[in-house]
Amino acid sequence: MKRVGLVTISVLLSCLAVPAPAQDAAQRRIWNAPTAPFRLIGNVYYVGTAGLSSFLIVDPAGLVLIDGALPESAPLIAANIRRLGFRLRDVRYLLNNHSHADHAGGLAALQRESGAQVAVSAGDRADLIAGQTIGRPELGRFPPVRPTIAIREGSIIRVGKTLLTARLTPGHTDGATSWTLRTAEDGTPLDVLFLSSLSVAGRDLVRGTPPRDTAAVAEFRSTLRRLATMNADVVLSYHAEQYDLIAKRKAQKAGNPRAFVDPAALPRMVADAKRNFEQALADQRRARRP
Repeated sequence: MKRVGLVTISVLLSCLAVPAPAQDAAQRRIWNAPTAPFRLIGNVYYVGTAGLSSFLIVDPAGLVLIDGALPESAPLIAANIRRLGFRLRDVRYLLNNHSHADHAGGLAALQRESGAQVAVSAGDRADLIAGQTIGRPELGRFPPVRPTIAIREGSIIRVGKTLLTARLTPGHTDGATSWTLRTAEDGTPLDVLFLSSLSVAGRDLVRGTPPRDTAAVAEFRSTLRRLATMNADVVLSYHAEQYDLIAKRKAQKAGNPRAFVDPAALPRMVADAKRNFEQALADQRRARRP
């Protein structure tokens, strides 16, 4: 497959105003275009595709990989890990931010090849085992995943001196999970947040006539309240456009080693997510009225 750089693909990604399920073949090709891996900040490396992020956290005692992107992304992620000089069999844990096919699709193949343990939240466990987002067939199927570790709020994944803490952020899915990590760049400690998706992405917020709110409404509001109390020096997410990957990588390559450091990013992203959520809720309520 021809290699496509992050900058080259930026125009195509800009057409995807809101991340959506990866069912369209052309969209899948855009998301899955290969791109070179790189060290992002501290001991965090980017090993994903041009449009879908996967992150490798490196410790002398082993590796942690977050997200498997699409089923067809697994070979590209594995190749990027090797290209950086690491071994896939040194991946101790596979983590997933949520159970849609464009993020969980490659997990089964990566689990099989690495032998890593797969840590999942209760809310997404059934989806991963089934190989689909249950109740939403339009999101498509993916190879079923065999979870080995159950996580809850505050659960810690430890490899050597590296600690990743689970922060349950449901809404996008019932089990959507963000992760926090303390790393350092040039001796300066940095708090990294691997932020799960916050978009509604077609999820039912109301049902029935007259309209009644679903459980997802309380999930979104609780998640957004909690995130508003958190601080992060670096916010990373799983679609390139969600955290300005292309622009920040360009600045990094131009000589700014702290291009991904942006303490204002989380409040900005939460405010945007809250506004978009409330608009989606209002639209769905309006559409349900007799």
